[in-house]
Amino acid sequence: MTTPDSDNPPAPTSVEKKTPRDAAYWAKPVAKLKVSELPAGAMNLNVEGRQVVGPLQGFGQMWQKTYRIRLDGAALEPPQIIREWKENFPSFWPKDHHFYPSLTGIKPGEVAVINLPGPGGMPLSTGIVVIYADDESFSFMNPQGHIFAGMITFSSYREGGEVYAQIQVLVRANDPIYEIGCRIGLVHRNEDRFWHHTLKSLAQHFKAEPAEVDQHNLLIDPKIQWAQAGNIWHNAAIRTGLYAPVALVRRIFRR
Repeated sequence: MTTPDSDNPPAPTSVEKKTPRDAAYWAKPVAKLKVSELPAGAMNLNVEGRQVVGPLQGFGQMWQKTYRIRLDGAALEPPQIIREWKENFPSFWPKDHHFYPSLTGIKPGEVAVINLPGPGGMPLSTGIVVIYADDESFSFMNPQGHIFAGMITFSSYREGGEVYAQIQVLVRANDPIYEIGCRIGLVHRNEDRFWHHTLKSLAQHFKAEPAEVDQHNLLIDPKIQWAQAGNIWHNAAIRTGLYAPVALVRRIFRR
């Protein structure tokens, strides 16, 4: 007959699950997006109840684009830059592009509504969800119907003694119509101008020396995904365009 050895207890039969150190910076998965209260005049379409889509769920070619600007003379460290970037995020966009964050701002899991001119000048109402946010970076993903399926990451860092602000996108056009806009250059040109404007506005906010935006494009996957052609059903530009006359009639009758 044997007795338990108190000096050598049996090994545990199960492995303890440890919470990752950065768990607090990631958004929790959700089946469908929910939009909080918005200011008057904001058009809340194509976000509520939609799913988040990444590059694997998109239709067109997969691109990685990196935009960065050197912040000479800003005299701030990356965490300070990121903090102010989050707090003033909409102010760095062009005037005709509107970003409506939730009351709690840019934090993991928060959903924001976007109203902007879409391809060809058509209005477009869409949004983003904040999937990650810490002291040195934050990332968005898009809902179904957005121009792109993918992820956008905003960051700041030191390199060679210089401080940079950077925007990196990893995206595919969401459906065949958006992909046509990409192939003829319209969508990509508009996107490039938009992020160049954003970074230059950010640099001006920090009183940095005038500098040009460095841009690097990389075609990750030249193939299109025909299995995702049905994404056109959620096309935010089409749905917003169809809704606009209805909204106008409603406003007239309310008056």
